[in-house]
Amino acid sequence: MRLSKWGYYADFALYPVWIGALATRALWHASIAVAAIAFGAIALGLAVWGGIEYALHRWVLHRVEPFRRLHERHHAHPADFIGTPVWFSAMLFLIVWQSLARWAPGFLAAALVAGLMTGYLVYAAVHDAVHHRRVRAGSWLYRAKLRHARHHQADARCNYAVSCSLWDRLLGTERATAIDRDR
Repeated sequence: MRLSKWGYYADFALYPVWIGALATRALWHASIAVAAIAFGAIALGLAVWGGIEYALHRWVLHRVEPFRRLHERHHAHPADFIGTPVWFSAMLFLIVWQSLARWAPGFLAAALVAGLMTGYLVYAAVHDAVHHRRVRAGSWLYRAKLRHARHHQADARCNYAVSCSLWDRLLGTERATAIDRDR
């Protein structure tokens, strides 16, 4: 979906606040043992995000209408402010939080969702950088930019992960860029 510049960057203003609130909820009056569990749940949520990012990009954004058609706009105009409106992603995270809170203690649901949101925010930052920022040659972000540029080639069907290439490697969809082959 085409967004205004403010709408596109709203994630970077709002998600840190929400992540902080959820982390505070998870850790408020927590014992050392509960805090350790909460930090583990945040880390788990962050790790799980990578798989969700990959699955959404590969199987939803590239195959399921109307998402496929909307995502094709991004491929056609990668520098445009095209993305998921913050109200929609926030609604999905709220649904996940509410669902988790039905079977898990509140602190645990909050911690897991804080981790997921952190993963989403990292994804958003990397995706913004690969399309809108100049990055230092040879850096990790530079390699991510090249990897994502390969994904944007016509009929590439590769490199679906943006923030972490682990899932592409595990599922056989990683395609090396010229810089990777030269290493």
